[in-house]
Amino acid sequence: MPHEAIKVREVEGSKDGHRILKLGGALTLESLFPFQEAVRAQKAPVLILDLIDVTFVDSAGVGALVGACVSYQKDGRKLALVGVNERVKASLSILSLAKFFPQYPSVEAAESALA
Repeated sequence: MPHEAIKVREVEGSKDGHRILKLGGALTLESLFPFQEAVRAQKAPVLILDLIDVTFVDSAGVGALVGACVSYQKDGRKLALVGVNERVKASLSILSLAKFFPQYPSVEAAESALA
């Protein structure tokens, strides 16, 4: 079953130093490079990944999420996930990574918690 490739849209956060990447489609081996490039381009102290429109994440996509999180932590910055649907949550849970990522129900909740 083919999946729509990931789309990444950058949005300014409502708090100083916060950036939001709104993702849509499937984060898979075939489509993860635009995601990785967008994350690497970010220099903000706080990055929120809005996954509300992500339909599917394969193991390569999970690896890209982990890589982004580790990179941010290593640099002393914060990264959080927002809007993780049940299908994506299942991908993270299968690999025992659900608790690895700070997760929030909305961008507003994430910005408040990470301020």
